[in-house]
Amino acid sequence: MAKSLTRQTASGWLFAAPAFLLIIVFLILPFFMAIGYSLTNQRLMSPNPTQYVGLDNWERLFGISLLTLEAKRDAAGSIVLIDGEPEFPKLRSYTRDKEAFPEYFRKRELFHLDFSKDSRTYIMAKDIVFLKAIKNTLFFVALVAPIQAGLGLLLALLINQKVRGINAFRTIYFMPVVISIVVVSMLWRFIYAGHDGLLNTLLAYVTFGAFDPIDWLGNTSTALPSIMAMSIWQGVGFHMIIWLSGLQTIPETLYEASRIEGSSKWQTFRFVTWPGLKNTAILVMIVITMQAFTLYPQIAVMTNGGPLDSTQSIVFQMVEKGYGKQDIAGGSTIAVFLFLLVFSISLLQRWLTREKQ
Repeated sequence: MAKSLTRQTASGWLFAAPAFLLIIVFLILPFFMAIGYSLTNQRLMSPNPTQYVGLDNWERLFGISLLTLEAKRDAAGSIVLIDGEPEFPKLRSYTRDKEAFPEYFRKRELFHLDFSKDSRTYIMAKDIVFLKAIKNTLFFVALVAPIQAGLGLLLALLINQKVRGINAFRTIYFMPVVISIVVVSMLWRFIYAGHDGLLNTLLAYVTFGAFDPIDWLGNTSTALPSIMAMSIWQGVGFHMIIWLSGLQTIPETLYEASRIEGSSKWQTFRFVTWPGLKNTAILVMIVITMQAFTLYPQIAVMTNGGPLDSTQSIVFQMVEKGYGKQDIAGGSTIAVFLFLLVFSISLLQRWLTREKQ
C-alpha cells in the first residue's frame, strides 16, 4: 500500500513538474531579477558596465521636495502684483542651478499651496509623470472596481432566472470578454472620435443637433473617464459569470423559506442572497482590483498616455521606461513597486473581509 502511494505521489509530481518549471522560469525568477535590477543602473543596451546604485532608482521615482518662496516686493516693500495676483520668483532659477540648489535640481512642480498672500509652497518632484501615473491608476481602481462589481452582480441577478431565451442574454453580456482588449480599444477609439465619432453623432441626434462634439480622448478632463467607461463595459461580463456561479450555490430551500415567511425582495437579497455571496464578493473584488492595476492596453492603443499625461498609468510607465527608454533598472523598480502596492491592497481587502468571531 505504501509503495502504491509513493508511486502515485511521484506520478503527481511528475505531471506537475512542467507547470512548476514554467512558474519558476517566467514568474518567480523574473521577480527576483527585477528586485536585483532595481538596485542597479542596468540598461537594455549600453556600453557601460552595470553598477550597484542602491536606492537611487527609488529616489528618482519618489524624490519630493518642498520649496517655499516669498512674493516679490518693490523698493517700497509692497508686494508686486500681476493681474491682481502676487508675483513669485521663477522656479527655473532653483531647478537649473545644481551647485546652489542641489535638492531642487531638475525637479518640476507637482502642485503648490498658498498658505498666505505673500508666500507660496511648491511641492517639487523628480519624476512628475510617474506620480501622475500613480494618481491616475488609483483613481481608475477606486471607480472601476466597485462599479464593475456592482454592475456584474446586477447582471447576474437578472440572468439568474429560469425563463426561455435567458442563455442568449448570458452570451450577449459575456461577448465583450472574449474579444481582445486591443480590438475593443480600437473599436472604442472610433466611437470616441472627435467630430464624426459614433458617440458624438448619437448625442447630436438625440439632442436634435444641440450637442457640441467633444474630443473625448483628446481632452484632459474626459480622456481617463472615457477609458474607464470602456473598461467597465469590456470586463463586466467576466465578473457577471463569477457572481452567477456564486448565486447558483445558494440552496433553493433558503429562498422557499424566505417566501413562506413573507419576505420582500429586498429582505430576501439582504438576508439570503448577499450572505451566501460573501466568499464570491471577496474573490470578485480581489480579481477586479488586480486587473484594474494592470491598466495598459487601453492606454497604449487609445491615448498613448496623453493628452498632457492625463492617462498615464503605472504599467504604462513601467513599459515606457523599461523598453521605450531602455531603462531596465527604472522599469524594474516600477514593477517591484506595483507588486508591493497590489499585494498590500489585497492583504488589506482580505483583512477587511475576514471572518469575525
